[in-house]
Amino acid sequence: MTRHSRIFLIAALVLSPNAFIRNTTTAAPLGPSNVLQASAAPQISHVQTIPFASKLIGQALPYNVLLPVDYDQPAAREKRYPVLYLLHGLTGHYNNWVEKTRLADYARSYELIIVTPEGNDGWYTASATVPTDKYESYIVQELIPDVQHRYRTIETRSGRAIAGLSMGGYGALKFGVKKPEMFAFAGSMSGALGAASWTQGDLRGFEFIWRTLAAVFGPENSPTRATNDLKKLLRELKAENIPALPYMYLDCGTEDPLLQSNRDLADILLASKIPHEYRQLPGTHAWPYWDAQVQEVLRIAARKLRAPCSANC
Repeated sequence: MTRHSRIFLIAALVLSPNAFIRNTTTAAPLGPSNVLQASAAPQISHVQTIPFASKLIGQALPYNVLLPVDYDQPAAREKRYPVLYLLHGLTGHYNNWVEKTRLADYARSYELIIVTPEGNDGWYTASATVPTDKYESYIVQELIPDVQHRYRTIETRSGRAIAGLSMGGYGALKFGVKKPEMFAFAGSMSGALGAASWTQGDLRGFEFIWRTLAAVFGPENSPTRATNDLKKLLRELKAENIPALPYMYLDCGTEDPLLQSNRDLADILLASKIPHEYRQLPGTHAWPYWDAQVQEVLRIAARKLRAPCSANC
């Protein structure tokens, strides 16, 4: 983060420009058969809590699952559903999305399984300093297979999306870039997108954030920082690998200190001609903003994911 960027972030706290939306995609529009249809059912989505124990990390990492309103109905017994993995932010936990937003209410309109994992303060990354804190491997190697074992999911890329807020937004886009074969859509709300490159000087006054970053990414110029620096990963992508990326979405509030970091990443996506949608609109780094924007993430994920299908799909 440059001195100019820090000055801009301070300015962003007091200025509220008009909402801005940029949609840049070269993908062909999806036909009606590829779009998840909204359900007219009035019920709130059923929420289950799974007390999962991670062998990689060596501790309990429970997760919530929001099931479509028709999931347990006899007519849907052979039906498989796409899945959205929704990640929490720093200092947060797996139950934040259900407790602090109306996610369960919003989800009832979609034929979509939503999973909210526990990521603690691990930045969804394999820690450079704590060998057992393998939060990237946990998501890929343990969580997703466990969800697929327990629920009727579409087990291909076209039926899987990932999104999150702040730390979770960083994690979601990073998964999209590092594991493009696994996700059709990756979304970020108020993402801490420069996390792997931030220095102690950048975070003066936010020592608790720096402590989590130092524990996960190690010292400046560490290999862990280099392999998890989202902007670096995107800049170094070869042109022939860009079509394999998931569709990317990112947004940020105009009163959010992370606005410039989000703008910078959106500029990289634009320059590299990576299909994406970027939005900036009035809002702060707080739950009212995320409660509003998770509705947009659900809408876009529903458009990009494969529709529910029979058991042999």
